[in-house]
Amino acid sequence: MSIAPDYLGEAASDALRRGRAVGVGNLAILSAELADADALAALEAHTRAGLIITARRAAVLNLANQIAAAAPDPEPVWVDRPDWLDLPGSRAVADPVLDLATPFKGPFRTRSLAGDAASARAAIALVKHAGLIPAVYAVPLAGSNMAITCPAETALALPPAQARVHVSSRARLPLASAEDCQVVAFRPADGGPEHLALMIADPDVRQPVLARIHSSCLTGDVLGSLKCDCGPQLHAAIAAIAANPGGGILLYLQQEGRGIGLLNKLRAYALQDQGWDTVDANTRLGFEPDERDFSLAAAMFKALGVNSVALMTNNPLKVEGLAAHGFTVSRVSHDMPPNPHNAHYLATKRDRQGHML
Repeated sequence: MSIAPDYLGEAASDALRRGRAVGVGNLAILSAELADADALAALEAHTRAGLIITARRAAVLNLANQIAAAAPDPEPVWVDRPDWLDLPGSRAVADPVLDLATPFKGPFRTRSLAGDAASARAAIALVKHAGLIPAVYAVPLAGSNMAITCPAETALALPPAQARVHVSSRARLPLASAEDCQVVAFRPADGGPEHLALMIADPDVRQPVLARIHSSCLTGDVLGSLKCDCGPQLHAAIAAIAANPGGGILLYLQQEGRGIGLLNKLRAYALQDQGWDTVDANTRLGFEPDERDFSLAAAMFKALGVNSVALMTNNPLKVEGLAAHGFTVSRVSHDMPPNPHNAHYLATKRDRQGHML
């Protein structure tokens, strides 16, 4: 069965998520998070695999051949694996949650990516898209037998610069604090997770619409976690929109943990328990401080006929993200009082990420 070129990136990402090796550009790769001894041995049938990690993670390990951690999207780093760097040892290189348990790592030898640079960037893009720790085992593609091979440029196009969505279903959804509510479900064209819009009352889309862009937070929204302010923000926003004479819209986006996914967010929580703040936890994992795609929100608003919003947020990135897609955006302050468990988290958002708290 052949796979259309436009879908190769998604197919390769899905295969990695299932623990399979795939080809990308010049490399054959395997997720460092999901690799077992048999899968790694199969990948290494002809040559010892290197380990590709992000520059963010390389900076944590004090590897020398990488751009400063503050630089946007720096090159990944190839770490050679001598005989002593076995599967458990290389997993500890990839996963920072193990740093305190394995504090002495190295010495490491890195090599220039040279002609593999685009392939290495594409490999990191694929595992990020799959919601995995951004680290892969890699060998030259030549001579490897991969079920799926994806061009580097296709992988680097994930996610698309401009999201495309279509309305999948609508239904009345009376809520405890907003009985006059309709839910609109959106399915993205790239096959990613579905997203929701709560249409509260009957907002006039010809006027600036009171709106909130809310990223999903299972731990806060559903379980009532006190480590963040997400649950209170969600419920306060719904109540405020319901109390607004013109109603409004709340977008609920499946972008858990600022876009790193639920499991990686829980890894970040473990790092926070070790003393790192939320920014350092994300970057130690190898991610950017915020990996979310605000073009999704723009596409959803446009599908609803909205061009101007009064946005309930204290995050300037949300305002900038919508404005970059041609929206007229005014900001409405939306912050919750701290509790003993999230006071440091809120201070980090204010002091290190520019939130207006």
